[in-house]
This record gives sequence, C-alpha cells and structure tokens, in this order.
Amino acid sequence: MPHRYAPDDPLHPEQLKAKQRRLRDGFPLPLTLRVHRSLSWLRRAEDEHEDLDVRFILLWIGFNAAYAGDLDRALDGGGGHAGNERERFDQFFAALVGMDSSNRIYDAIWQRFAHEIRLLLDNKFVFAPFWRHQAGEFGGAGWEISFDSAKKAANRALAEKNTAVVLSILFDRLYVLRNQVIHGGATWDSSANRNQVRDGAALLGCLLPVFIDLMMDHPDAEWAMPMYPVVEG
Repeated sequence: MPHRYAPDDPLHPEQLKAKQRRLRDGFPLPLTLRVHRSLSWLRRAEDEHEDLDVRFILLWIGFNAAYAGDLDRALDGGGGHAGNERERFDQFFAALVGMDSSNRIYDAIWQRFAHEIRLLLDNKFVFAPFWRHQAGEFGGAGWEISFDSAKKAANRALAEKNTAVVLSILFDRLYVLRNQVIHGGATWDSSANRNQVRDGAALLGCLLPVFIDLMMDHPDAEWAMPMYPVVEG
C-alpha cells in the first residue's frame, strides 16, 4: 500500500501547506517557488488512492520541483545525461542531510522502508547497466558485478548511517523507474513492474514531505532559482 501520513501528522501534505502559509513571507523567492510547486504535486498525489502509476509520477514531479534548478537543461528538453542528473541528486541530498540534525531522513528510510529498499536494490529491472546490457550499449558489460557492488555499497552506507549515499543509490534505482514510465517503456498498470512502482511510490510518498519540511526549516540556505521562474506579462 502507498505510504500516507495521518491527517494530524506534521508531515501530512495539508499540515505542510498550513506551515508554508505561515512561513512563506520569510522565504526567498527560489525557496518560495520550490516549496509551492512541490507541495502542489504532493497534495494532488495524496488524492490518488488507486492508480500507483499516476501517484508515482505525481510524486516524482513534486520531487523534481524541489530539487531541480538548471534552466538550460529545461530549455533543451530536460534530456541531459544520467551522470549530470546524479550530480544534482547528490548535491540536493548532501544539502538536506546537512540540515537533518535529528536524522529524520535516515529514520524514515531505515524504520519504515528497510524491506522495500532491499527489494529495490535486489531488482535488476531498476538498474541502468542491466538495460544498457540488454540494448548492447557501452557500459552494460559486466553489469552483474556493478549490481553486486552497488548493493554492498548501499548496505554498508545503511550500516554506517551514511544517509546521503543511501539516498544517492536508492534514487539511482527510482530514476530508472521514472525513465521507464515517463518515456513509455512500460504499460499502464503492468504486472511486470507493479512491485517497483508500488515501492517507489511508497518511498517517495514518505520522503518528499520530509524533504519539503527540511527545506522550509532552512530558508537561509542557498536555494538556486528553479526551472521556469514566474515571469509577469
């Protein structure tokens, strides 16, 4: 089942929206836009109870609104390179983990989703080198070795409470799933990818509210202007 916060939980989307209304006058413009946009998609996702594909897409857009900020990439169509995207993830996660003095992100991952994370890490169908191997592309050879190495790195990071590394590896997997769904590489409601869509939506539904809350608690951080800033006229 998709993860959802209770209505009175401070991380429920409506509670986060109420917090945003209280604090937004003190936000710099880049943070105002990021939080407002991300919350809009998170709140819409909260209304999606049945369709896991749609819920996953809505939550990913909310995540994208929170972290992205490369206007040149957006104007080029958002294609970019996976390596550049991972850099953006890593920068965003490093910033959030630096703000997370009480280990809220790690606790959400470890206490609620240890099983789901291990399933994703064990799933070759959300591992990019596996698909490069299937397509005969450069970087696909020996994917089993890199697959095993990534799992070991994730388990080591979990044991060491290295939250930024755990997030980086986890979102590598979710990004493959995102590409598969967004670029038409999967059938709607397909039985072939139900487990990863279910677990991906649950993870994003749990983590995105934590990300947004941490961002609102740190308005003085250096938030870059997001893609497509509001332009009058």
